[in-house]
Amino acid sequence: MENEDRASKSQIAMYRCAKAALLLCRLNSLQRTTDEEMQNRKFHELKIQLLKERLKINKIKLCALLELFVQLLLLLSIWTFFFVLFVKAFGTSERFYSTY
Repeated sequence: MENEDRASKSQIAMYRCAKAALLLCRLNSLQRTTDEEMQNRKFHELKIQLLKERLKINKIKLCALLELFVQLLLLLSIWTFFFVLFVKAFGTSERFYSTY
């Protein structure tokens, strides 16, 4: 009877150890999946942040190009204004040709 009790207790202890090991394994697996989910979430957030930065850089490039275009247009307008003043100040080309 004592042998049966010891064998029974031994089997119960082995069953409990196996169950505890299984629960620990599941807990470890669950922690890994939550870590993977956190990494995936972080990766997704970084991708979104990268996309926002790219859009911001593209907007900056577009604004710089537009500013360059406006500056060239202003410069061309100023040159045209001074050219018209020059032509009016020195008259027509008839004077120029009459000196030769």
